[in-house]
Amino acid sequence: MTSTSRLQARGLVRRFGATTALAGVDVDLGDGELLAVMGPSGSGKSTLLHVLAGILPPDAGTVTLQGREVGRLDEKQRSLLRRRSYGFVFQFGQLLDELPAVENVALPAMLQGTSRKDAVDVAGQWLAALGLAGKEGRRPGELSGGEAQRVAVARALITGPAVVFADEPTGALDQQTGREVMDVLTRTTRAAGASLVLVTHDEQVAAWCDRRIDMRDGRVVTDAPARTVGTDAASPAVGSDGRGPGGVEGPDPDLVELAASRPDAR
Repeated sequence: MTSTSRLQARGLVRRFGATTALAGVDVDLGDGELLAVMGPSGSGKSTLLHVLAGILPPDAGTVTLQGREVGRLDEKQRSLLRRRSYGFVFQFGQLLDELPAVENVALPAMLQGTSRKDAVDVAGQWLAALGLAGKEGRRPGELSGGEAQRVAVARALITGPAVVFADEPTGALDQQTGREVMDVLTRTTRAAGASLVLVTHDEQVAAWCDRRIDMRDGRVVTDAPARTVGTDAASPAVGSDGRGPGGVEGPDPDLVELAASRPDAR
């Protein structure tokens, strides 16, 4: 593994019965890198995310996070790894309906042993930073789709994960709301110093990332900077001025400060 690789996979194979979902996949994810994984349905992209995140074990191959081989961990250790080192954003948020937004965000910190008061305090700061001030007490059913995904982003980042995994985070949103969510997701991930693995079928969503891999039949067939393989090469993921598609600004200094004040660092 190179000195700048945060997450590395080598020779990943995963089968479901007679179907081979991953057929010898190699992936490197750099420190702070945003990686898009694209491919048609059945190409293996979601299986790759699940194996990289330690949700599914590979049938062959290795996954290494910051020098630690995930496959050598038992189920309890993998669960702790997912809780402490990974954040997740799913297509439909998967928020807990019975909890208000602020408690949904605070929950991962509380599971790590942070007091409820400290966790809720920082969760409220995250929600405010993501444009949800005044909506801390609303339950998921009282939020719009875009608002719920902002809550999910805050929940993924509150503990300061090394890697955020996002599986079709804009798949259930309209184009404008999806753009707003990608702005939030990429800015906050960069501000937190995390790396991102993003599964998507949308060319414009992939363009928000630094790099993109394309999968077919369980194999990586393309690995290149996202801006050179997207549909709009004139609109790079992040240019030299630190802006994303359409000139969206890069990391907000306030978000950088907030990410540094995660509950376990207080």
